[in-house]
Amino acid sequence: MLHRVLFNGIRGLTGSLILFPFAERLEGRDIRGKQRRFTAEMATPFDERRAHSWAAVIETVRFAGEKVPYYRELFTRIGFDPDSLLRDPKFLDDIPLLTKNTVREEGVRLLRDDHASYRKHPTKTGGSTEPSVHIYYDQDAADWASAVVRHARAAIGAGPMRSELHFASKFPEKFPWKARLREQMKCLSNNRYNIFFASFELDELEFIWRRIRSIRPYLVHGHPSTLYQLALHVEAMHGRGGGAFHIFESSGELLQKKQRETIARVFRCKVIDRYGLAEIGVAAYQADPEKSDMLVFDPLAWPEVIPLEDETELPNTDEAGIGELVLTGLKNRMMPLIRYRTGDMATLRETPAGFAISQMVGRVHDIIEIAGHRLPTHYIQDVLDRVGGVKEFQIEIRESRPVFRIVAEPGVDREGFRDRLTNWWGDAVEVEFIETEALILKGWRSKFRHLISPVAGS
Repeated sequence: MLHRVLFNGIRGLTGSLILFPFAERLEGRDIRGKQRRFTAEMATPFDERRAHSWAAVIETVRFAGEKVPYYRELFTRIGFDPDSLLRDPKFLDDIPLLTKNTVREEGVRLLRDDHASYRKHPTKTGGSTEPSVHIYYDQDAADWASAVVRHARAAIGAGPMRSELHFASKFPEKFPWKARLREQMKCLSNNRYNIFFASFELDELEFIWRRIRSIRPYLVHGHPSTLYQLALHVEAMHGRGGGAFHIFESSGELLQKKQRETIARVFRCKVIDRYGLAEIGVAAYQADPEKSDMLVFDPLAWPEVIPLEDETELPNTDEAGIGELVLTGLKNRMMPLIRYRTGDMATLRETPAGFAISQMVGRVHDIIEIAGHRLPTHYIQDVLDRVGGVKEFQIEIRESRPVFRIVAEPGVDREGFRDRLTNWWGDAVEVEFIETEALILKGWRSKFRHLISPVAGS
């Protein structure tokens, strides 16, 4: 155990002091400098920082009104003057809320006029409330997003010299050597390890556990559903699992109370929650392991909540500021997102330390059995992304058989698609191509889920 800790320490020292700076220069990036600036800004008193963030909101709105076709025409149509925000912040309410549907329908009209002159970094949303869309970052925004993650981990003692382990989906295809080399260099530069897996079968869970014990990472990053299943396996098969790692950083799903308690108990680790989305980046983080509240990174995103007509699914609370979380991104000039509806519910309040999010509701991945194997839907999503040509998907269980309801991209070879899935799971699944409007939405504001119950009469 000690020799592995020493090895990870040397690996982290080399990556942090030599490889990461070299990679920054090679790719023309500035992440460490932005991390220092972000850390300094987050250290300022909240009253001062809040004023800085609000000024950034005004600057973002002005820029969008001048440089982005969608906002330029929108502001003209509704008679909105960005300078009104200098007089009263309440004028921000005059800007209509932005949804994924709007982003998808407007497309390039949400990009700055001169976007062709800049390098774009595309990312795909997870489709938790509406079908997925592509978001584009410029280089500056991509660097800020990376800097914020480094800042957050450093704040909990998991700085760049500490080792970290990430979960990734396992594919049968072999990636090109250039892609594999790039990923290897990325892992070395960040003192990162990857574990590839495909299901929650006992043998895979045991493989994951043995791999974690051999690596001894300081921080493990992944879906809470994955670590929860691993905790149940370790407790059942080994009794305890303390000492394998120090921190679990939850991401991509709602971290439920039962999951948090089980993971912390079995692995004897700190459990840290974070709230991030592809559209903006990591917008909030649990800075204090002893408190479940997440601190909003307001220099990156300005938060609001909008009340809901039906709050029956919200936690019981007498607090004000509860509803759907709405964010305005403050760093991305390639594709500014103003008053973006996240589709997630939470309580938002102001504290002496900053904006705080608590009682988050939303984004829970499911587990489904295919051909006798229990698979998380985020793995299935990775498989479909690998196959390609999928806008969105849902899985409906009909007569104990999963039916993949696929919203395909235009021009997709449907028979070829079916053949690819047959290569994965044989005749254990059925494929049904549908249009976007046929997606089944449930719950408050028609919440989207990948795994759905059977439709009446089907």
